[in-house]
Amino acid sequence: MKKHLARLGYSMLAVTLCNSVYAQTATVVAKPSNATSNAYYVSNKAPLAQQYFVKLPVTAITPGGFVRKALELQRDGLAGNLGEISIWLTKTDNAWLNKEGKGKYGWEELPYWLKGYGDMAYVLHDEKMLKETKFWIDAVLKNQRDNGDFGPNVEKGPGKRDLWTNMPMLWCLQSYYDYSKDPRVLQLMTKYFKWQLSIPDDKFLEDYWENSRGGDNMYSVYWLYNITGDKFLLDLATKLDKNTANWRQASNLPNWHNVNIAQCFREPAQYYQQSKDTNDLHATYNDFYLVRKIYGQVPGGMFGADENARKGYDDPHQAVETCGMVEQITSDNMLTTITGDPLWAENAEDVAFNTLSAAFTPDYRALRYLTAPNMIINDGKNHAPGIANEGPFLMMNPFSSRCCQHNHGAGWVYYSENSWMATPDNGLAAQLYFENKVKAKVGNGKEVSITQATHYPFDSDIEMTVNTASPVAFPLYLRIPEWCRGPVVKVNGKALDIAANANGYIKIDNKWKNGDKVSINFPMELTVRTWDRNKNSISVNYGPLTYSLKIQEDYTKTDGRNNAQGDAGWQPGADPQKWPSFEIHPGSAWNYGLVVDKADPSKSFKVVKKAWPKDNNPFTNANAPIELIATGKQLPGWGIDEHGLVAVVPQSPVQTSEPAKEVTLVPMGGARLRISAFPVVE
Repeated sequence: MKKHLARLGYSMLAVTLCNSVYAQTATVVAKPSNATSNAYYVSNKAPLAQQYFVKLPVTAITPGGFVRKALELQRDGLAGNLGEISIWLTKTDNAWLNKEGKGKYGWEELPYWLKGYGDMAYVLHDEKMLKETKFWIDAVLKNQRDNGDFGPNVEKGPGKRDLWTNMPMLWCLQSYYDYSKDPRVLQLMTKYFKWQLSIPDDKFLEDYWENSRGGDNMYSVYWLYNITGDKFLLDLATKLDKNTANWRQASNLPNWHNVNIAQCFREPAQYYQQSKDTNDLHATYNDFYLVRKIYGQVPGGMFGADENARKGYDDPHQAVETCGMVEQITSDNMLTTITGDPLWAENAEDVAFNTLSAAFTPDYRALRYLTAPNMIINDGKNHAPGIANEGPFLMMNPFSSRCCQHNHGAGWVYYSENSWMATPDNGLAAQLYFENKVKAKVGNGKEVSITQATHYPFDSDIEMTVNTASPVAFPLYLRIPEWCRGPVVKVNGKALDIAANANGYIKIDNKWKNGDKVSINFPMELTVRTWDRNKNSISVNYGPLTYSLKIQEDYTKTDGRNNAQGDAGWQPGADPQKWPSFEIHPGSAWNYGLVVDKADPSKSFKVVKKAWPKDNNPFTNANAPIELIATGKQLPGWGIDEHGLVAVVPQSPVQTSEPAKEVTLVPMGGARLRISAFPVVE
């Protein structure tokens, strides 16, 4: 924790390079200075603390490569077609379509789905999706009540209006405004927030979900304040902070629900923008490290909470909801802007690359509620109390997992939207690397675009090309991945002098001309991480990717309606043949420990690079562009426990008389069955 908190200060190394055309300065900084405010994009108004990074408009970044492929698969898969499956998205008797907020169907499901669906529509410029998004947005704007309230009129106690359901819908409205500049959004939100301010504290944010998630409401309040400057919004933010669950506890959390943790731990840091009390900022860091110290001694960027984290249940076979992954990435993106700390982009990358993709079938037409680092069964059985919920929570099922079924679509599109950010000094910052194109105003107001060509994280090389109608001076920031010990950066073929083990961002000040190229190499190394609090198990990384044992995955098609969770609901015409569910069973041995050279663990693995997949979908076992060859030994005593889960990982080192075998490791994010936390063989 001290290492990351140290990043809240500044450290820098500068070198000036000259060529015959432009003077160019390269500096390594912990983060940009926030002494000024970006001139072109909405950022914090006084008295709020200035941000270190500023989110760009929703259509500023055009994704390519595997991220675009994921979005297209989601468009053609479950997220894009959930309207024909989910009963909660029906247009009959839907409370979101009723001015009084009355109807049989209407709670979090519609806005959960729409916040990902709508943003995908804007990013992909898909006319069908844009039309469907506009239908729901227009209904919300049209049906605001006279008192300012809107949405399903749900009470959780006498006079206690449930406000949680509106929080994700506010985010949908914000993205729509970002896309359309429709003034009705500002009018609705202003009227709604005035109504919220009038609610007595003893009836405000009283229910479990809204009480935990007041930070989501606060995000929208600050967003509106930064556009309109209405002072009453700061009073409302204080009211929200006062009535939200206490996420500032030093050694505990207000609750241990996995999605709440991933979504709500950021609330103190959000309010820090107004309070400017560093204790608020540190509370968010404390929450992040607290849950990972107790339940996060596992690879993949998340933690083992299933539905709720429980003392004594901290093995790598404990899982996290797909919702939790999406909300963690969302929180990471938000905290990047508030703190400037590259830790958060690092975590977003870890979760996206190593955990998120594995929650879906490779075609994104089905998903599962829970995914764990060590997981060798994907079925429709009840595995409680091994996991903290009763029901069929492990199967790939488009008819089930009600919250995740609707919320999952925001994962990759939010990742894409936050891959580039504006900076207070009118520059641009590359936060999350993948093939894409960003278009933004920089420097003196000129619009430029930067095209990024790469197969990162499967390749260490990244090339950026600047496109501008005329030369323009602006700073370009490049995040240095934490695992990278020796980044190599060249501008138009000339290398920058960057110290080894540099942390933070490489800031390149330059007067950029059309066609300028920035070539980046983040040399990837094999590393082994020991999880000493989890039986000294190890995980294996190559660059930003964590690797899992390659297990043969045998898929069995089923009718998901027969294995859906109790609160699931679907439309009468939903076709299980068109939308099948799948059990996945292991077709090969999985209970291996690894033989590792203690003096130099990297010597124990061979990197095998393969061709980039023609379908641009690298997160499958068959398509993996990089595999690792290792030596393992089977551990006959490590099997399936009484709950049908992979048993607790044995304490390392483990002794076995089994013969050594060559085993293959594949990227964790492409393995639907996986062993990612390995015992070490003596």
